[in-house]
Amino acid sequence: MIREDATIDAAELYDVAAALGMSDQQVRLCIKRLVAEGQFTHEGRGRRAVLRATAETRAVLTPEIEYLRLMYAQDRGLAPWDGVWHLAAFAVPEANRAARDAMRDTIVGLGGVAIQGGLYVSAHGWEDQLRATAGELGIGGQLTTLASTELSIGGSTESSELAARLWPLDRLAAGHERLLGTAERVLSALPSADATARLTLALVLAAEFDRALEPDPLLPPELLPRPWIGATARAAVAECWTELDAAALPPIRLFRWYARALAEITGARR
Repeated sequence: MIREDATIDAAELYDVAAALGMSDQQVRLCIKRLVAEGQFTHEGRGRRAVLRATAETRAVLTPEIEYLRLMYAQDRGLAPWDGVWHLAAFAVPEANRAARDAMRDTIVGLGGVAIQGGLYVSAHGWEDQLRATAGELGIGGQLTTLASTELSIGGSTESSELAARLWPLDRLAAGHERLLGTAERVLSALPSADATARLTLALVLAAEFDRALEPDPLLPPELLPRPWIGATARAAVAECWTELDAAALPPIRLFRWYARALAEITGARR
């Protein structure tokens, strides 16, 4: 709910929180914790207060545009897979456990999955990102990368079979089923929604979008079941943001960012 000027209107916050089933006391406690953690400063009292995001909070507000571009390009058949598997392995001693865990988190965050101990695979090129992370962690000499058009696991070489074996496609599909249901409910509710309801619907949609996409490795369509529910759900989300952008929402930074980015990527009318 952070606006373009990095503030949150407390009255708006309390209204939306109530629509989501939160009490004023819960909101006050959340605000107190966020201020104590240094994520916001607080000016004024009650519903007349203004929360202002600190520099640290503002630095992590913008989603990754390249991730969205790849997502919608794949959904539209504009980014065909080149058939190359990208593998990475690293061996970091227990004494440097923090670096080892950070490297693993980076690999998983880039859509990688473990084949066996210390060996990971992705369908997307990731070498530059992995080398940069390894260098920052001081373990550049312990990272190995390989790209190959041939991958065999347990005797299986068929790409879609490998994807189904390595990645939790059923769980990913379930997340996108929830996202599609949320998008459909938002679209049906928008015509009769007042200002607070529109803002609440946008928040619910953004939260479900993040929930579905956070674990998604964005596998190329060539590796996924057809039709893939992810593409259907994301198309519905793009439609929602187009409608929400036309509904004169308050200048919330995240909503404006999504609306502009998706309009640019999908060619949707803003």
